[in-house]
Amino acid sequence: MKELELKARPGMPVLIVSIVLYLASIGLVILGAILLEREENLGALPLVLGIIWMVAGFIPFMGLKVLKPNEALVLTLFGKYTGTLREAGFFFVHPFSVAVNPAAKTKLGQSGDVQPPRQSITITSEGTKVDVDALGKRLSLKAMTLNNSKQKVNDCLGNPVEIGIAVIWRVVDTAKAVFNVDNYKEYLSLQCDSALRNIVRIYPYDVAPNVDTTGDGEPDEGSLRGSSEVVAQRIRDEIQGKVQDAGLEILEARITYLAYAPEIAAVMLQRQQASAIVDARKLIVEGAVGMVEMALEKLAQNDVVTLDEERKAAMVSNLLVVLCGNRDAQPIVNSGSSI
Repeated sequence: MKELELKARPGMPVLIVSIVLYLASIGLVILGAILLEREENLGALPLVLGIIWMVAGFIPFMGLKVLKPNEALVLTLFGKYTGTLREAGFFFVHPFSVAVNPAAKTKLGQSGDVQPPRQSITITSEGTKVDVDALGKRLSLKAMTLNNSKQKVNDCLGNPVEIGIAVIWRVVDTAKAVFNVDNYKEYLSLQCDSALRNIVRIYPYDVAPNVDTTGDGEPDEGSLRGSSEVVAQRIRDEIQGKVQDAGLEILEARITYLAYAPEIAAVMLQRQQASAIVDARKLIVEGAVGMVEMALEKLAQNDVVTLDEERKAAMVSNLLVVLCGNRDAQPIVNSGSSI
């Protein structure tokens, strides 16, 4: 179903005319009562007309609608979709038109889901007050942010990770949002969870060897931690494909929380620390070997001392111990043999 734009008449003239007619009906009732008191036959007609309008005069007020910017009303008349009112202002529509919004009372963890103000208005001559939800049936067209709860998902290596996303979305087709799905807010939340699981299962938490995350058959360096922008874009595209028929547009998706699950977090931390230590040791050894080579070359070029192979091996061993050790070297000075 496609959205139809509803052309509504200005509401202020209808409001003024309705108030005038209501006042006129009161005057007719008073006039009819006076004429009947004087036993004149014409008194019954204005009295009946005045009573009828006083009883039914509230009906035009039911067609008065007020809309703020970035709000919409999806209206139906006796079950048939008549159109969507999008323009901000004060309008008059068919008095028996009914606004439809199945997600009006659905509260998710997102912006825009605030309790709408309620007001009591008097709609009968007896002063009976009816509690009317002033904004409950209106659809917000603003960009809203959905923060679903964190989920525990296994990555492509089978490691459980906890991840949370924030999705910025808005309604672009009100008819699809209202009539194509039962509740577009719950539908969006469910599709966000499903898309998040589908994409997270493709990536490892950290870069891992022989893992293809792009689907081209070649290993790459994609990961949840290192490729967050790419992962978020894929999640956004996945959600958009699922909510297209619901009249929703996904503007952006962002990863807000990412961590290993508590049951393996300590082990993975030790693994990361061990990997970091190994990488640091590799760098230290490479630097130490280069410094030893440079020292031997300088000694040979400057002819400072002539070393045989055995002394060179001892010197290399001592230099590597000093350069690769975790503690500062404590040299022993040989002052010569005693006599």
